Amino acid sequence: MTATATSGCPVFAGRRDRLRAALAAMGHDALLVSHAANRFYLSGFELHDPQCNESAGYLVVTADGDDYLFTDARYRDAALRLWPEQNLCIYGAGRYAAITDFLKARGVTRLGFEPASLSFDVHGRLSALMPMTPVALAVEPLRLRKDAAEIARMRRSAAINHGVMASLPDILLPGRTEAQAAWEIEKRFRDLGASELAFAPIVAVDANAALPHAIPGETVIADGCLVLVDVGGRADDYCSDQTRTVWVGAKPPARFTEMLARVQTAQAAVLERIGPGMACREAYALAREVFAREGVAERFTHSLGHGIGLETHEGPSLNPSAESVLEPGMVVTVEPGLYYPEWGGARWEHMALITETGRDIL
Repeated sequence: MTATATSGCPVFAGRRDRLRAALAAMGHDALLVSHAANRFYLSGFELHDPQCNESAGYLVVTADGDDYLFTDARYRDAALRLWPEQNLCIYGAGRYAAITDFLKARGVTRLGFEPASLSFDVHGRLSALMPMTPVALAVEPLRLRKDAAEIARMRRSAAINHGVMASLPDILLPGRTEAQAAWEIEKRFRDLGASELAFAPIVAVDANAALPHAIPGETVIADGCLVLVDVGGRADDYCSDQTRTVWVGAKPPARFTEMLARVQTAQAAVLERIGPGMACREAYALAREVFAREGVAERFTHSLGHGIGLETHEGPSLNPSAESVLEPGMVVTVEPGLYYPEWGGARWEHMALITETGRDIL
């Protein structure tokens, strides 16, 4: 019996079939999927877990074609909207025994698990009842290349982000604090149709902009300051991520304009050449070469970018040691930056879809 016949939407079932083939090739009978984004990608069930120490449930994909969803009573009705009751296990206080008893009754006697997402505690409780083997990066490779429907969703998500960035002159007003501007940005995402933020907004004034992941605080935007804004929203389940660095005031100083010009030149050098077949580390090197020529390479302190989709940060990574190669359907951020702890920093970011012939900026 195929997964399509037993449970769920054909899109999700097709993804599970791809995973099924991978599991069979690796010699695994079944995989316990515990990472929330992977669970959603394969089943459509719950993109988010409530918090880091609490799971909305687990999905088990087997090599022989039957798949099972496990959750608690809070999610029963939601699960039944997309999963057949005979393949659904609702557990209570004795969840680990319930999970393993349910699987054993259906012929599953050993489990692979995702070592990056299953906690030590849960692994210990489950492995005491059933043999378990770590299976790293089984689902994530399937998510690297987005299909046409995913790309359409990501275009809508990116369009909302562009709308937010267009609103920055009305948001970054002298007298507002970073935190107040971040709240206005969040409201703007919602007004434009985002279901939520992809991550907490970064709004950083002057020296705070030298912190790549600055937290908006009480620093006030002044007439004559730089502001780095790094924000993302989620629409149709898919994330956006964009960064802009702007000057608030009439005439920026030379050190700001030079820094921003170097960042934008580095990004342009990457976007001009990035495409299928390029090694991820080569994309990083293109940006770093620009900074090296300008004598500021030591101020570029992070990777060039990252994959984006159901999660803000997913594969591939555009870093100097990355072994992966870019392929059509991948969506990556290109976000070089320069940072000067004494007075500020700049980053400029776009999302790029890798196409058959090059790239398309979303």
